[in-house]
Amino acid sequence: MFEDIRKGEHWRSVLPVDKGWSREKKYVIETEDGKQLLRISPIESLNAKRREYAMVQKFARCGFPMSQPLDFGICADGEHVYMRLTWVEGRDLEEVLPELPEAEQYACGREAGEILRQIHGIPVAPMDAPRETKQAKKLLQLERYEHSRVRVPGDEPVIRFVRENIDLLWQQKPVYLHGDFHPGNLIYTPEKTIGVIDFNRWEVGDPYEEFYKLQSFGVENSIPYSVGQVDAYFRGKVPEDFWGTLAVYVAHASLYSILWAEKFGQKDIDGMVRRYHMAMEDYNGFSRTIPKWYTEYHQRQNQG
Repeated sequence: MFEDIRKGEHWRSVLPVDKGWSREKKYVIETEDGKQLLRISPIESLNAKRREYAMVQKFARCGFPMSQPLDFGICADGEHVYMRLTWVEGRDLEEVLPELPEAEQYACGREAGEILRQIHGIPVAPMDAPRETKQAKKLLQLERYEHSRVRVPGDEPVIRFVRENIDLLWQQKPVYLHGDFHPGNLIYTPEKTIGVIDFNRWEVGDPYEEFYKLQSFGVENSIPYSVGQVDAYFRGKVPEDFWGTLAVYVAHASLYSILWAEKFGQKDIDGMVRRYHMAMEDYNGFSRTIPKWYTEYHQRQNQG
């Protein structure tokens, strides 16, 4: 098995990786020189995976710790495509953050924010420049949520907020996005630095969109981390338009993510509903644009 991918290299073991929401088959490979990550996808995704591999090569040139590209190709069966990457050793940052002192959590957030600045600083190739914004797509997703069976009672004001403020999205110059940047896709390495994994949702878009997953997956693990990521990315000078735009992304995601989770089962639906209620609390039902977790953290620091 995997002889065509192995290419004569000695593999000590191949173990499946069962983590995340990706439908790819993933394996961790133990070699004489260390570990690798093998991702296998249907041949129908060949073009998308070829572009993803090229994008990973671009990200790798930034120099931050990450899954480095090793090899890419079509499997011998002609029905699958594979990608081999280096393995980033360490623990998922989302597991580590609650164990760290607040100051170290904040420092991790700052490191993540600096990495995100590097990613967004890569010049966008003309062929990758988007021809339209996501406003129409977001409204269509919202409509699908409205007609779903998983609607949350009392969601009408949030739906109205998104519709009335949709024009705030994509006012910034498009950049390359990681696409799923949050502590679940970051690794706390033995050197106590942050490594980045899972670039399979990369895209070109609004840099502000990259931050809504702080509300979805960052705040519940560490508010100091989430604040640090924002502070470092903007070098302590957060633009006023950022908060208004982010609030729209958060409001939209808090609803649509519930529908998105439906295919994974009730447990994941419940998790997204819980995050919706967290967002409602942090944004006062979206009557405020700067979330409580950000302002209250800095208030505590100033008082201390």
